[in-house]
Amino acid sequence: MAWKTPARKSTPPNIVYILADDLGYGDVSIYNPGGAVPTPNIDKLATQGMRFTDAHSPSSVCTPTRYGLLTGRYPWRSRLPVGVLRGYSRTLIEAERPTVASLLKSQGYETAVVGKWHLGLDWVSQAAHRDSLQKPNYGIKTEMLPDQIDFNQKAAQGPQTVGFNYSYVLPASLDMPPYCYLENQQLTELPTAYTDGNKLESGYTGPFWRAGKKSPSFDFYGVLPRFVDKANAFLKRQSKQKPFFLYLPLAAPHTPWVPTPDYRGKSKAGEYGDFLQQVDAAVGQVLHTLDSMGLSDNTLVVFTSDNGPYWRENFVKQFNHKAAGPFRGMKGDAFEGGHRIPFIVRWPGKVKAGSISNATTTLTNLLATCAEILKVKDARYKVEDSYSILPVLLGKSTQVARQPAVVHSSSIGYFAIRHGDWKLIEGLGSGGFTEPRNVVPTAGGPTGQLYNLAEDVGETKDLYAQHPEKVQELRKLLSDIKNAK
Repeated sequence: MAWKTPARKSTPPNIVYILADDLGYGDVSIYNPGGAVPTPNIDKLATQGMRFTDAHSPSSVCTPTRYGLLTGRYPWRSRLPVGVLRGYSRTLIEAERPTVASLLKSQGYETAVVGKWHLGLDWVSQAAHRDSLQKPNYGIKTEMLPDQIDFNQKAAQGPQTVGFNYSYVLPASLDMPPYCYLENQQLTELPTAYTDGNKLESGYTGPFWRAGKKSPSFDFYGVLPRFVDKANAFLKRQSKQKPFFLYLPLAAPHTPWVPTPDYRGKSKAGEYGDFLQQVDAAVGQVLHTLDSMGLSDNTLVVFTSDNGPYWRENFVKQFNHKAAGPFRGMKGDAFEGGHRIPFIVRWPGKVKAGSISNATTTLTNLLATCAEILKVKDARYKVEDSYSILPVLLGKSTQVARQPAVVHSSSIGYFAIRHGDWKLIEGLGSGGFTEPRNVVPTAGGPTGQLYNLAEDVGETKDLYAQHPEKVQELRKLLSDIKNAK
């Protein structure tokens, strides 16, 4: 009698998710060959995997997208439906809310976040101010007062309470105080120093940062290298016996644009382009570590951005660089430039090298995708707005199954919905940073905008008045998605 070899259980893939900050569709040279900034490391990743042309962030600004990415829910379902948190804000992800990290941790993964958190920390109040914690939305729609915080105490909630075994984070954006690091929710150095801010008149560009508390040794130019070092240190601690998840939300190329001396002046797009080249190099360093440890073959790597670029029209003309690619608008906007982002996935042996997908997808889909990869059936991880893109990655489908549409929200709360070729924006103006941002409708005139992106990717021809039936259809679909439980 011949013995059958028992079927080997497939080894779960490691997952490395690199989230750039304010990096546009046109900032990656494989998406925009005519751009002013070469990105050879990101381009190489794309040639080794699948490049998506129609991927979107759920919001056009930082905090909401990060909430959606980790929870699989559109951010307007959270306690902060519009806007972003600050450095002294409290945790936005609700207690016991399932996340990508908690899902993977439940499946035996070692989970880590290194980088820009921007989802709030439950800073511990000084004893005399504990009553403030009882105020509705305290620390969510308003910041905690820094003089009332006991910085000696470990934050009560943060990355570790939403599923990360290890965390090394900057509280919020690199232009928002406090300027400090927390390792496993404990400050590595107390913020006893102060900065008056930098380039405050620059219009949120260049080496701009706000005034506020900082740790004495904090170096703005050293943040990106620090995150790369900490990410690589985590990877080097891993063994092939246990899968890992590294979420690496970089704080760049968001302001301040602070390239280190070896990148300064090396691009054709000023400080922004120099910093962008350093971001590309950082991606290359992390990928090199995976290669050197023999981990690449069983590691799913994602590279993407949290929203579009902050790149005004005068910069497009000055540097001849379209950071948002062919799309209208920029960060904050309901227009495509605000939320259409690069999205690249490499998974050797699973995702075809050099492939391109035109599937419409959004960053909320990570949770469902991980659940399908690991065959997790737990109902807790079936959430409102997450749909698996695994069949697309494996070349078995050209579109995301069962996804009713993709919804975007702008910095001032405009909703936009995308279904097929059509996109409806509920409001007039950009809804974000591009002027005019908010246009008051005229009596009897249109109250929104409608575009056919197959025919008009630049959103130059508003078809709202010509297609009232399509407007009604998309409004109904958006209402259904908003009311989904």
